[in-house]
Amino acid sequence: MTPTQLRAYSAVVRLGSVKQAAAHLSVSESAVSLHIAQLRRELGDQLFSRTAAGLAFTPGGLRLASRATELLGLQDITVLEVSAAGRGRRLLRVGASSLFAEHAAPGLIELFAGRADDLDLELSVREPGAFLTLLQTRTIDIAIGPQPAVLEPGFGSRPVMNYRVVVVAGPDHPLVHQRPSAARLRDQTWLLGPSAAAEVGAVPDLLRRLGVPEANQQIYQSNAAALEEAKRGHGVTPALSFAVAPDVRNGRLVQLPGPHAQLDAGWHAITLADQGNPSAAAELARFASTPRAIQAMMRGAGAKVGHFRPSVHVTLWS
Repeated sequence: MTPTQLRAYSAVVRLGSVKQAAAHLSVSESAVSLHIAQLRRELGDQLFSRTAAGLAFTPGGLRLASRATELLGLQDITVLEVSAAGRGRRLLRVGASSLFAEHAAPGLIELFAGRADDLDLELSVREPGAFLTLLQTRTIDIAIGPQPAVLEPGFGSRPVMNYRVVVVAGPDHPLVHQRPSAARLRDQTWLLGPSAAAEVGAVPDLLRRLGVPEANQQIYQSNAAALEEAKRGHGVTPALSFAVAPDVRNGRLVQLPGPHAQLDAGWHAITLADQGNPSAAAELARFASTPRAIQAMMRGAGAKVGHFRPSVHVTLWS
């Protein structure tokens, strides 16, 4: 596995096609296809397939996409840090779980970033299981997402927002007229966003609780893409109740009933507890749970259907 292969794969994931990836990298389409084929042979995994809504990843393909983007993105993160320091500006590095980053972070970060003229915010999507390590190594200043099962000494946590994950399907799906059992749900095709590949979080918790096999999981570039496939009747998908409420009201989606088709969870803001924390991190942790911030998160624009948010997707807000 070479950096050139990872760069080609990352470009295909990000842009959604070999043709666009080749144009972006200034190489031939056959060169990009060759790199992808080499990765597939070396790893013994198909990695992804093409659908009407974009790329559909295998669990292994999504994990490779996340790792490749993380490695290739380290250079960009370093440039941002050095640039901010050289301009005499403060840089607040926010690490977020995929589900939070796609649905809630846009509204929160935009609102918070407007409060200080000298503050740059770097938002990156991270594996929740790595939150504590990332904070301890000062890779990020604050993490927002599911709280670790064990909060070690030296870390502080503040609740941000409670939410409910519900299972939805298109109006023509056969399950919408039933109260499905856990076994019935387990046997369905599950259309999933990147959050399903994490070890920690509400969506992987729901999948584990139901015992959904990987063979029944199709992982898409974003939760929004998975929802579009669900509307077409291609399977069921877990979603934030507040995010799908408009589609449920207008009949484009149907929320499946019963205790097996929902899960309550919450997001927390996690920081280092010592005095070395940047004051902006503590301020964001406090601000995130205010009514104004929660309203902004629930009204956030979220991700577009074709927008992929891998484990490190850096967005700089000034």
